[in-house]
Amino acid sequence: MSPLIALAGRYGAPSRVSRDSVAFAGRRYLDAILRAGGEPVVISPQPLKTKDAEAMMQRFDGLVLMGGTDVNPTLYGQVAGVHVYGVQPEQDAFETELLNASLNADVPVLAVCRGMQLVNVVLGGSLVQHLGELENANELLAHAPKQFPVGEEFALHEVNIKNGTRMAEALGATKINGASFHHQGILKLADDLVAVGHAPDGILEAVEHRTKWLLGMQWHPEDTAAADPLQQNLYNAFVGAALQSLSR
Repeated sequence: MSPLIALAGRYGAPSRVSRDSVAFAGRRYLDAILRAGGEPVVISPQPLKTKDAEAMMQRFDGLVLMGGTDVNPTLYGQVAGVHVYGVQPEQDAFETELLNASLNADVPVLAVCRGMQLVNVVLGGSLVQHLGELENANELLAHAPKQFPVGEEFALHEVNIKNGTRMAEALGATKINGASFHHQGILKLADDLVAVGHAPDGILEAVEHRTKWLLGMQWHPEDTAAADPLQQNLYNAFVGAALQSLSR
């Protein structure tokens, strides 16, 4: 039996086909999960009480928190600056409930880009609202296309992974090239998370939970997973962990 993988869906604009807004997950996420042997299921964004989220996640074997727009800065005690965009408090609340329910039930979590940032905030950390405002901004690698959030799909850069970590084991490597598309980053790391990967410029790119199966990465492994086996390895490891949770 294939493990059921929940993806916290997002609402998108209507089209001539749908005629209404759509709940979606990016196809590259879905394809990476399918290649790994999982069965992806998109959960429509919705208000969730804690008990409802817990009941929902009892039906799934893994949770993916996708990339997307910025996490509400009020959740980490800041006022939104001029570079913050696309804040959706309802989406933050929806994903937060799914994340907490998954952690409480020992359901594996893969948190990509915004997903990693949300995990950090929910667990008590904070974010840099815009990497371009850092004192060493001129020394940073390109972490997004030049015309972010439009233009080229992503910026490709090296990420160094700490040896002996769950992340390194999942990837099967300690140095990878990540497809990067973000303008924010981790400021204060939550106590329950461990920093396990950095870009050559020092920006934190990968975290894992101290006691739970949770991997977070600032890059987008699904963007290159079809051609890069190391990126597909992340999804393979995640679905493998989800398969183990079938017996819980």
